[in-house]
Amino acid sequence: MEKPLILVTNDDGITAPGLRALIRTMKELGDVVVVAPDSPQSGMGHAITVDSTLFSKKVVVDHKEGAPSEYSCSGTPADCVKLALRVILDRRPDICVSGINHGSNSSINVIYSGTMSAAIEAGIEGIPAIGFSLCDYSWDANFEPALPSIKKIVSEALMNGIPKGTVLNVNIPKTEQEPKGIKICRQARGNWKEEFDKRTSPSGKNYYWLTGEFELLDKGQDTDEWALDQGYISVVPTQFDLTAHHAIPQINNWNLNEE
Repeated sequence: MEKPLILVTNDDGITAPGLRALIRTMKELGDVVVVAPDSPQSGMGHAITVDSTLFSKKVVVDHKEGAPSEYSCSGTPADCVKLALRVILDRRPDICVSGINHGSNSSINVIYSGTMSAAIEAGIEGIPAIGFSLCDYSWDANFEPALPSIKKIVSEALMNGIPKGTVLNVNIPKTEQEPKGIKICRQARGNWKEEFDKRTSPSGKNYYWLTGEFELLDKGQDTDEWALDQGYISVVPTQFDLTAHHAIPQINNWNLNEE
């Protein structure tokens, strides 16, 4: 039987340790092709390159544990998936996995995430897709305790499929032992209380650094934030149809067509 073809990408860049750990694990499940940014693209969301050229080249990052086919791309995570599907791959992938991100993409962070946007781009194309994130922003974060669970999640997705119009947002707690388990969750309500740190350059120009802290607005025990706080991996089925279906009846009552 032909092995599953697994497209691997991320937003932290092709040399990121989280990506390298994901590649090692995916090689146990199928044939792996990597298409990832040539430099960090965190917080890019679903940006795509439309006003400049894209560059891609085949690279060798790790002779021992890398994938047989790896490509760096000058664009965003969404660009990487587009380029993989339209130019690089010679057959349709059975699944796309993105990550392992250095840092959380739970709650509202999913909106800004390049990791999840790569998965969503694959999902738009009808390809089962999962984004993985570890709640540790350190470059030398320990990904090893999460790898058995990641392998299990991807194996189940390959076997059972992922519901149409849905991608999975998987977040993993920072831990030195294997997480307690896996919980299917909803996205917690939260936002960022942001500030801009104003500074002045040597030439006298003002510039700003974005700072802030996350504010959890949800006390539910069925959310990704709750699961992570309790030491569980959270799996949130995420849809890319942004229609607020519940709002349509109310807005239909507006007098929009009356003069």
